[in-house]
Amino acid sequence: MSKPEEEFDDLDASRAPLLDHLIELRTRLLYSVVAIAIAFGACFYFANDIYNILLVPYERAAGDTTELKVIFTAPQEYFFTQLKLALFGAFFLAFPILASQIYMFVAPGLYKNERGAFLPYLVATPVLFAAGAALVYFLIMPLALGFFLSMQQSAEEGKVAIELLPRVSEYLGLIMTLIFAFGLCFQLPVALSLLGRAGLVTSKQLKSGRKYAIVGIFVFAAILTPPDIISQVGLGVPTLLLYEISILSVSMIERRRREAREEDEEERGPYEDEKTDL
Repeated sequence: MSKPEEEFDDLDASRAPLLDHLIELRTRLLYSVVAIAIAFGACFYFANDIYNILLVPYERAAGDTTELKVIFTAPQEYFFTQLKLALFGAFFLAFPILASQIYMFVAPGLYKNERGAFLPYLVATPVLFAAGAALVYFLIMPLALGFFLSMQQSAEEGKVAIELLPRVSEYLGLIMTLIFAFGLCFQLPVALSLLGRAGLVTSKQLKSGRKYAIVGIFVFAAILTPPDIISQVGLGVPTLLLYEISILSVSMIERRRREAREEDEEERGPYEDEKTDL
């Protein structure tokens, strides 16, 4: 076989795995898009009911005696709000399928122990996000809305009535921003544990950088949340607790790695060490 023919065969051999990966990627993306589309249709159909559920924190903050009213000032505003709500809910509902497709695409290229290490983080991600969303829904949002409602003013002699009339799009934007901010910050243990497993950070580094982390967390909370102290503290304090949990998680990873190394050295024995030195 001539040299040009050998180079052509090598090119075909290298092209085949690449095509297989691209076909697999296309399949996983197709499944993900179909899952999002189905979830989007379901969420859009129940968008009005979902929006009423999201209004529960507002009702809790206002109390039963207050007549609530949420308005929209443009004819198309509530329709586009329903579209945004449906898209947000679609990604939330379809995440287990999206995560499974990511895992099925990545898993063939991982060793068995790496697949076992990757799977818990894939499961922990939606659980922690849901925990952050629940904290917003049941605690932070009612407290923040109660703070905003306290600024209302009744019509009296010498005073003009000041009443909170939130727009449907602004209310959805507020609660979606808080859910996203809390859900993102609650991924801190996952992110730092993965970095620790990869050897990019150590528990010693995390402990020494604690004071910088405190400042960074509250700056990050101030950027992501509305300009009220309740939301900022409500995001900052849990994130600091999660940072401490991350330090413990990285410490456990380091201890298991150290124990595995010691067991490996014991199995090798002194004779193997001598052979290695030679």
